[in-house]
Amino acid sequence: MEQILLIVTVPATHLHDVLEAMAEAGAGQIGNYSHCAFFSPGTGRFKPNEDANPTLGQRSQINEVDEYRIETFCSQGQVKRVTEAIRKAHPYEEPVIYALPMLGEGEI
Repeated sequence: MEQILLIVTVPATHLHDVLEAMAEAGAGQIGNYSHCAFFSPGTGRFKPNEDANPTLGQRSQINEVDEYRIETFCSQGQVKRVTEAIRKAHPYEEPVIYALPMLGEGEI
């Protein structure tokens, strides 16, 4: 079954909530291991318009916040469930979620 790489950024305050939600939805399974993921710190940048309701930052201003980038994976069949779990646990109105196909063995 095709594996999908999932990438999302999240503020530090919700890092472990989102990691747990992803794992509970089935992401990060490798053989006898569960909850497999990689995360690293970075800076998120955004400018909410007047209609936005930002969790962090101010409307009509460029904001920069400390975030973590989470990378994990799941099967194609689990993508919808995992992305729904991310959105439920994530504090942002519109989290950006990347879902990229992973190369299978022998595809290079």
